[in-house]
Amino acid sequence: MTKTMIVTGASAGIGEAVAREMLEAGWTVGLVAHRAERLEALADTYGEAAVPLPLDVTDADAVQAAFLEFAEAQGRLDCLFNNAGIFSPTAPLDEIAVEDWRRAVDVNLTGMFLCARMAFGLMRRQTPQGGRIIMNGSISAHVPRAGAAPYTATKHAITGLTRQIALDGRPYDIACGQIDIGNAETDLLRDAAHQAMQRGDPPPEVMDVAHVATSVRHMAELPLSANILFQTIMATKMPYVGRG
Repeated sequence: MTKTMIVTGASAGIGEAVAREMLEAGWTVGLVAHRAERLEALADTYGEAAVPLPLDVTDADAVQAAFLEFAEAQGRLDCLFNNAGIFSPTAPLDEIAVEDWRRAVDVNLTGMFLCARMAFGLMRRQTPQGGRIIMNGSISAHVPRAGAAPYTATKHAITGLTRQIALDGRPYDIACGQIDIGNAETDLLRDAAHQAMQRGDPPPEVMDVAHVATSVRHMAELPLSANILFQTIMATKMPYVGRG
């Protein structure tokens, strides 16, 4: 039977790379993102195995409808890569706009909760029971970046959510793990590198996003009797301080 996965934030960057990796590995993939045209382009490339699900992850009703539609059409949901997230403008704490804080919490935390909640419910009630939820944390789930309080706070919160889902999923054969990524080369990081050079700063160290995609695939393809609770993949030379 073909394995099934939903990838959020699938229209670009890490999400798109993971979606392509899983599609090329023979999975059927539900593609969640705002930009319907980017999702349709993936569907044009990969055919019926790529299922566009354009929506806003902060819209609980839209998340529920899309997940139910995908699971009903495919018969089950084996895996969720819970990836959608945003960066807020960086600033000293007292200059961070309240609306930027709320938007980061809405997308990076509440959005991931809504998607995990729906996946958990489907996996708990399907036959055979179980599945896997992979949370995209960040190096910022370990240590902060300067001026990035909303992003750092939400990514630390994702670590707590991962631990909770991993615990609560045990009776139902639902495995949950988190991948913390440091500077995968995407359009977003290329823009950051350009801005750094304009300021006279050295560009950030980066790695090929393909390494992230293969790491997620490894987590996804484990049997449910095994789980990678936390995995960190990062550009080797990027500055970093580990968990204390």
